[in-house]
Amino acid sequence: MTDTAAEAPGPVTTLATPIRIDYEFTAGLAQSRFLTGLSQGKFLGQRCPKCEQVYVPPRGSCPTDGVALQEEVELGNSGIVTTYCVVNVAFAGQSIEIPYICAQILLDRANIAFMGLVQELPAAEIRMGMRVEAVWKDPSEWGPSLESVKYFRPTGEPDADYETYKEYL
Repeated sequence: MTDTAAEAPGPVTTLATPIRIDYEFTAGLAQSRFLTGLSQGKFLGQRCPKCEQVYVPPRGSCPTDGVALQEEVELGNSGIVTTYCVVNVAFAGQSIEIPYICAQILLDRANIAFMGLVQELPAAEIRMGMRVEAVWKDPSEWGPSLESVKYFRPTGEPDADYETYKEYL
């Protein structure tokens, strides 16, 4: 007699299978203006008439006050690294050399940070409060996408004081 339990395979722990998800996104008015701004080499946000917060990318309405946002604000290319992650794990199709830095960037005069790639410095030198600026692709490559921005790089300016960005962490 043979021991069938010893011959049975163990539990499945991983499964590799191709997967694909296709979707279409229709931007609303506020996001359309933001995306159009990117195709023109600028960041556009919207200011709440009640709390004065500037949202970038804009949402069309203030999440705090629930009022429509109509005042458009053109922001500059500079901001502050509020938080960051140094990525050391490779992935399929990767085009960025490891290690690389993903950071939350709070653009000057904005009240919400968004994710951006930070380059032109060793990963060990990134820090919260670092001043950075957008590096745009060539204008012929601009389109209605954050891909118009190649990455952010340090400006060389002194770091921002923690008190100026702590509420955006």
